[in-house]
Amino acid sequence: MDIDRLRSLTDAELDQALADAKRDLWQARFELTTRQLKDYSVITRTRRTIARILTVQRERKLGTTA
Repeated sequence: MDIDRLRSLTDAELDQALADAKRDLWQARFELTTRQLKDYSVITRTRRTIARILTVQRERKLGTTA
């Protein structure tokens, strides 16, 4: 998910997107452990998505915009 799309979401939608991304990261790590994961870049992409979501939430909390 790109940062512009995340900024257009409401706070509730951001919270849901964060929960979904954390669940996806957990699932990818589980598949990695059980040797079922084929595309290892999923973990990196998901971690970056989580970071983007947290950044947008922090920006809103501080009242800043980019």
